[in-house]
Amino acid sequence: MSNKDDVKEFLTSRRANVTPDQAGLPTFGDKRRVAGLRREEVAMLAGVSADYYTRLERGNLSGVSEQVLDALARALRLDDAERSHLFDLARAATGPVRGSRRAPVSKVRPGIHRILESLTTPAYVRNARTDILAANDLAIALYGDILDRDRMPLNLANFLFLDQRAPAFFLDWETVADDSVAALRAEAGRNPHDKSLTDLVGALATRSDEFRVRWARHNVKHHRTAAKRLHNALVGDIDLTGEAMELPGDGLVIITYTAEPGSPAAEALRFLSSWASRTGEPSPQTAAE
Repeated sequence: MSNKDDVKEFLTSRRANVTPDQAGLPTFGDKRRVAGLRREEVAMLAGVSADYYTRLERGNLSGVSEQVLDALARALRLDDAERSHLFDLARAATGPVRGSRRAPVSKVRPGIHRILESLTTPAYVRNARTDILAANDLAIALYGDILDRDRMPLNLANFLFLDQRAPAFFLDWETVADDSVAALRAEAGRNPHDKSLTDLVGALATRSDEFRVRWARHNVKHHRTAAKRLHNALVGDIDLTGEAMELPGDGLVIITYTAEPGSPAAEALRFLSSWASRTGEPSPQTAAE
């Protein structure tokens, strides 16, 4: 899909999400033919002409000023992730920046490996393409036979949409799937010329209806913190909190899972930690079968 198509569908979908009431506009009981706001209403709220906004929504963001983009973000009631995505689309509309066609990071520095090993919670490192590149022993124990140090990287998006084990492991699979696609959509806006990311999206859209439907929504999200309900074959269901810590200089993210102190989940993690520390033990998934 071209940048113009992405711009058009993103702006159209965001406009459809805002009602006149939310925007503080009177409707006088009129029967509306469109979901959400009309183009001329967005233009009025953003302080631009209707013709100019129509040109923008048709996909032409090239040369648009930051002031206009800010006004559009306010008019469309965009959140932080959506606003960043709009600015990313505008930057991409000017053409590829020299050196921007970069592949996602595929190696983890020794220092980051040492950080993983020092953590007492499950933790792994992934890149923007959702490849898990490294994980500590507790994360591997938590994921069971899904995550194998000898078979990394594991692409989380591929696992979510193409592996039948995913819904049984991620108990809130729908939410995790939504968030994963939203993160990939945001990354595609930041790096539209990343061929490996384009190839991943193309393959998933071809093989998974669930992915294709979500991709067409143009939702974006910053991955910072989220509740995670997982199922481990050894300890059963476990409620954790996922936290994302970005490593901007490396293009990587450290994901950690923590449990409420004194909770059953905390006890389950202690059990898994003890399990992971035993050398020569089979994986939790294998042992429970």
